[in-house]
Amino acid sequence: MTVKHWFLPDSPDLLGLLRQQARTTVAAMDALSDWAGGDESAASTVRELEHHADATKRDLWRQLRQAYSPPLDAEDLFSLSADLDEVLNAAKDLVGEMEVMGLAPDEPIREMVDQLAVGVRDLADAFDCLGGDGDATARADAAIKSQRRVEHAYRRAMSALLDITDLREVIGRREAYRRLSRVGTLMNTVAERVWYAVVKES
Repeated sequence: MTVKHWFLPDSPDLLGLLRQQARTTVAAMDALSDWAGGDESAASTVRELEHHADATKRDLWRQLRQAYSPPLDAEDLFSLSADLDEVLNAAKDLVGEMEVMGLAPDEPIREMVDQLAVGVRDLADAFDCLGGDGDATARADAAIKSQRRVEHAYRRAMSALLDITDLREVIGRREAYRRLSRVGTLMNTVAERVWYAVVKES
C-alpha cells in the first residue's frame, strides 16, 4: 500500500508583516512630530522610515499572492496595508512641500501632527488585536477620535489664516493644513476598514 503525503503551501506571517508596517509607520509619525516640534533633522528620518514601510508593504503583497489560507480576507489585508501606506506617503509629502515653500511648522501643524501620531499608534494597536485577543474595533474608534480632533484643529487653523496679511504664507499654510486634514481622512479610512474586517470575520 502506498502512503500519500499531502504538502500544503507555507503560510507566511501576513499579520506579522502588517503589524511590522504599522510599527514602522508609528515610528515615522513620531519622527514627524519631532519635525513639527522644530527638529529639522527628523525630516530625513520620516523619509527613511517611509521607504522601510514601503518595502514591508511590498513584501506583504508578494506573500499574500502565495498564501494558502490568510488569517484575514486577502482583500482586507491588502486594503489595510495600502491605506496605511497612503497615510505615511501623505505625511512624508507634507515635509517636502513645507521645505519647498520655505515654511516652518507652526502651532496648528504641531497640534494636528501630534494627534495624527496618536491615531496611527491606535491603528497599530488595532492591528495587534486582529486575528487574536483584544478589541480591534475599540482601538479603531480611538483613531477615529484622533481624526476628529485633527479636524477641529484644522478648522481653527483655517479661520486664523484670515488674520495673516502675507498672501504667500496664507497659501502655503493653507495647503499644509489641507494636507494634514487629508492625512486624517486617510487614517479614518484605515480605522473603518478595521471595523469591516472584524465584522466579516465575526
